Amino acid sequence: MNRLEGKIAVITGGNSGIGLATARRFAEEGAHVFITGRRQNELDAAVRQIGKQATGVQGDVSNLADLDRLYETVKREKGRIDVVFANAGGGDALVPLGAISEELFDTTFSRNVKGLLFTVQKALPLLLDGGSIILNASIAASKGMPGMSVYSATKAAVRSFARGWTVDLKARKIRVNAISPGPIDTPGVKSLGLTEAQLEQFKTDIVGAVPLARMGRADEIASAALFLASDDSSYVTGIELFVDGGMAQI
Repeated sequence: MNRLEGKIAVITGGNSGIGLATARRFAEEGAHVFITGRRQNELDAAVRQIGKQATGVQGDVSNLADLDRLYETVKREKGRIDVVFANAGGGDALVPLGAISEELFDTTFSRNVKGLLFTVQKALPLLLDGGSIILNASIAASKGMPGMSVYSATKAAVRSFARGWTVDLKARKIRVNAISPGPIDTPGVKSLGLTEAQLEQFKTDIVGAVPLARMGRADEIASAALFLASDDSSYVTGIELFVDGGMAQI
């Protein structure tokens, strides 16, 4: 069943990890997807992997001119948007309080908060009434984790956006929901600045805190995003959907 047949979706950070898995899934379900990524080579490879139902637009969500170029492309080629998955973001290192730099703070908030906000705001003129906005948050907004306080604060802001924007957009019947993944085994895990040995220990420690005793897969987040993008969730808005193996639930 093609649950997104004929839909137009925008997925930021669609060149790898959760974004790429979601773009593939949306395309399989009948959508045309516009994906973004900062690295042109990865973006081109992702478009080839997804196929003819994908369009890649290189850019950084924290750069408002790049977002303008994205939506100019969408307007020119398709003229509308049905689904926005504001997925791009992340954290570059584990840094405890006492070692947080201004650069780390500015970079993380610029990408995860400013970039996500303007990804959504600049989509609104093209987003159809009754459309779906999905925000990529994290269980880090709900759980204290060592070295992740800045990242966690950005994801708490994302969760708050879902509540506030649900009210702001209710007259247009646009649904706004957040997905909060638990530990997902994606290339982004390698950006934490850890050695191979430290990374393996990090994964072991994380898995020990997950009731399902494993890391999640990007395609499992894609399944949740598909639910929120489709009419299957037509009476769902303002929620935080945890996809975390139970990690934040007990």
